[in-house]
Amino acid sequence: MALILVVEDDPDYRELLMNFLESAEYKVITAADGIEALEIVRKYDFDLVLLDLMLPKIDGYGVCELLRKDSDVPVIMLTALGSEEHQVRGYNLHIDDYITKPVSMTLLLHKVAAVLRRAAHIGTDCLSYHNISLNLKGYTVSVNKKNVDFTLKEFEILLELMQTPGEVVTRQSLLEKLWGYEYYGDTRIVDTHIKNIRKKLGEEEYIETIRGVGYKLQKH
Repeated sequence: MALILVVEDDPDYRELLMNFLESAEYKVITAADGIEALEIVRKYDFDLVLLDLMLPKIDGYGVCELLRKDSDVPVIMLTALGSEEHQVRGYNLHIDDYITKPVSMTLLLHKVAAVLRRAAHIGTDCLSYHNISLNLKGYTVSVNKKNVDFTLKEFEILLELMQTPGEVVTRQSLLEKLWGYEYYGDTRIVDTHIKNIRKKLGEEEYIETIRGVGYKLQKH
């Protein structure tokens, strides 16, 4: 059972988050300000930190910066500050996701589960999906136990899809994560890479296009 730290200064919203996460069978510890959060982190081995930005004493950015000095625990920023500037600053501190309030609790639970799944793959050598296998250290791809040549970007896109099979990975998220916020070129570059990946995976159709949104791996 994953242990989650919820850092939120609004007592009502903090209780709401705790109740929903506990209803999904997560263990939850809460903190009301930045200093309390940092003190609690030293005492427990958390699987995820759900972090507000506008906190007393030390804001969320400060908490994340200090946390990253000696921890790679996954961090989701959950805040009312939704500008691109705020999001970029968060991702520059190596957060795992940035969610803008208000957000439905159902969607939040899906995002929490997705980040925890991705974190679980860190440190493993291989990731598999049906007859596809990724070697995460050697950056190689095999299909039906035969090696297939993939470019680095193709490998990274396939990895993103394989980490959350059955869930949509948006085109925008791929651009931001793999090309960076500085990318201002043709967004169809993702479509081109997906087309090449499909050819290399063979005749069986694994990747489903969600028109106008992105892609997902079909659950066979």
